Amino acid sequence: MNNYETVFILTPVLSDAQMKEAVEKFKTLLTEQGAEIVNEENWGLRKLAYPIEKKTTGFYSFLEFKADPATIDKLEVNFRRDERVIRFLTVKQDHFAFEYAEKRRNNKHGKKHEAKAPVKETAEKVENDVESEEKED
Repeated sequence: MNNYETVFILTPVLSDAQMKEAVEKFKTLLTEQGAEIVNEENWGLRKLAYPIEKKTTGFYSFLEFKADPATIDKLEVNFRRDERVIRFLTVKQDHFAFEYAEKRRNNKHGKKHEAKAPVKETAEKVENDVESEEKED
């Protein structure tokens, strides 16, 4: 089994429920074919670099998975047949891309916690400074 990642763009006219249903359809297709989904990210509604089918925005979804090459053919055929998908790209990860993706997944949660800690410390410092100024007056 090889490591793959795929990004697909869904049409922006879908409701939230329809968008989630479309993503679930492709995830189910992968698991039925024996693929193991490693990571899933919903990048949300974003502006396209250029208009596609007279649309300037789209719902971006990212899937990282392990699968056989035959599974990719079936996945891409389903992308082409589904009118909700306006673009897709599937890439086989080499050794370095796999390591990078693994580090990125592990750091995704860590960075959020690291970013919150200094803000809290700064807020406490400001409160302490204000209290000390009030005591001096």
